[in-house]
Amino acid sequence: MIGAMPSVDLLALFGHFLLLSLLAIGGAITVVPDMHRVMVGEMGLLSDAQFNASIAIAQASPGPNVLFVAVMGYQAAGLAGAAAMLTGIMLPSTTLALAAARWSHARRDWRGVRAFKAGMAPIVIALMFATGWILTAQTPGWRHVLLTVAAAILVWRTRLHLLVMIAVGAIVGGLGWV
Repeated sequence: MIGAMPSVDLLALFGHFLLLSLLAIGGAITVVPDMHRVMVGEMGLLSDAQFNASIAIAQASPGPNVLFVAVMGYQAAGLAGAAAMLTGIMLPSTTLALAAARWSHARRDWRGVRAFKAGMAPIVIALMFATGWILTAQTPGWRHVLLTVAAAILVWRTRLHLLVMIAVGAIVGGLGWV
């Protein structure tokens, strides 16, 4: 943790994460590139290593995928940072998702609703690719890139259970291969 953060900076982070929440189609992990830009590049609150470790720690932990936001917030500004960033990323998306789900469920047979759902798939895939690029580009070597490509192909071409892939990734990491 870097230290106490002025309340103005916490408010700025809260506001930025409020906006990111509305762009996080497919989950908070899809807006990681912009989080990296702000927290590492512009504000200097985290180093690249801290940023990547925050995501890795939260992804390895049981629970919701969005936990990495709280870990980054805690590293940047303690409990106040974790609360500000997690509330910022969760509040709009949760409210909007609940309203949209209720509305679209009532109109699930409408052509426009079906077209919207089909049209969002490529956007989510592109955002996930950008996140993967940010996370792998910071690590030297080629093994992690090969593992990422292999995992993507396995997800795409097989019905291998995700928990099996997570276990294999843990073993590969534990053995120091990546």
